[in-house]
Amino acid sequence: MKKILLLILILVVGFSIQPILVLSGNTGGNKAEIDQLNDAIAEKKAKIQQLEKSISDYKDKIKQKRLEAVSLSNQMAIIDNRVAQVELDIEATGEKLDSLVLEIESFELSIEDKEKVIKKQQSMLAELIRTIHQNDNKSYIEIAASYGNFSEFYNKLQYLQTMEKDMGSSVRGIKIAKTDLEDKKTKKEERKETYEDLKEELTEKKTNLEEQVFLKQDLLVQTHSSELKYNTLLGNLKKQYQQIENEVSSIEKEVRRKLESGNKLEVITGDPTKLSWPTQSRYITSRFHDPDYPYRHVFEHSGIDIRAGHGTALKAAGSGYIARAKRCSVSSCYSYVMIVHSSGISTVYGHMSGITVSEDQFVTRGDVIGYSGGTPGTVGAGPFVTGPHLHFEVRKNGIPVNPLNYLVKDW
Repeated sequence: MKKILLLILILVVGFSIQPILVLSGNTGGNKAEIDQLNDAIAEKKAKIQQLEKSISDYKDKIKQKRLEAVSLSNQMAIIDNRVAQVELDIEATGEKLDSLVLEIESFELSIEDKEKVIKKQQSMLAELIRTIHQNDNKSYIEIAASYGNFSEFYNKLQYLQTMEKDMGSSVRGIKIAKTDLEDKKTKKEERKETYEDLKEELTEKKTNLEEQVFLKQDLLVQTHSSELKYNTLLGNLKKQYQQIENEVSSIEKEVRRKLESGNKLEVITGDPTKLSWPTQSRYITSRFHDPDYPYRHVFEHSGIDIRAGHGTALKAAGSGYIARAKRCSVSSCYSYVMIVHSSGISTVYGHMSGITVSEDQFVTRGDVIGYSGGTPGTVGAGPFVTGPHLHFEVRKNGIPVNPLNYLVKDW
């Protein structure tokens, strides 16, 4: 009742209460511009959907081609479809970036409008509170005397009771508006982060496109468009891969047996099933048993390929002993390091341009073991490359397993 009486004083001093509006939508000064931005965003998203549909069509074509017999013409068709797919993917990513720019601009205008509304509401409430405070000593008699008759006084009283409820709603409305404002600010920052991630993704996709084009050109150079030479090339690649696989497998078994007989693996601390990333980069260009792996018709991809610029420092994913540090002096040779860990786990780091460790050396998680390579034609790159990266394998009891089941995000 005291609040009602205090509100009556407002009328006594001639203060006019104006309804305090809380805008659920956007009706501020930037509404027209925001509507235009939202229309442009809708157009961008519609175009992105069309592009993604076309990308999906190319993926289906590639999938169908994989089911056909292995031949040079078939492999060329797969590469051509991949190139077309990546080109559309690049275009779609560009549209997504443009859409994010528009969304960020729209959020900025909405935030500006919402801040103005809240500021106005707070100012009106502050003035109301000041007036109440200045007139809180007037008596019932003084209040009633200011009206011509009791009926008029009663009507004003009823009106003020309603206004009290409206004032409570307005206060709650301001809280809602502030929550909405913070939500818009959060979404704006999320869009900015997504924008930066997409920019990096766009760069990677452009690199992927270059690699697909290189793969086609390299294939044409090596085969001279001859199916016979292509089959010979496949035979040589399979032979080289099997030699590498046999070497890795036999050395891993031999070194592990020696380490176990000397109880050296027992002193290794840390969980070997939780490995740290060997590079700062987390961008995977080819996954374990990836169906899009360019040499899948020769062999399954036994690890993951991590994007890493030529010469990037590589770190041991876990503590263990260097079982193999194969250095090369020519580009056709596959340079790699293998580390034997406890519990049957080993890791392999391939296409290295430089190695800084020696066989039988003990390394601790995070120690630099060498530098990445993989650029076609460079020392240690080996025969299975289209661009700079690290080929990273995890093996359990000598058998390749998915590294993503062992790599820990925070390490």
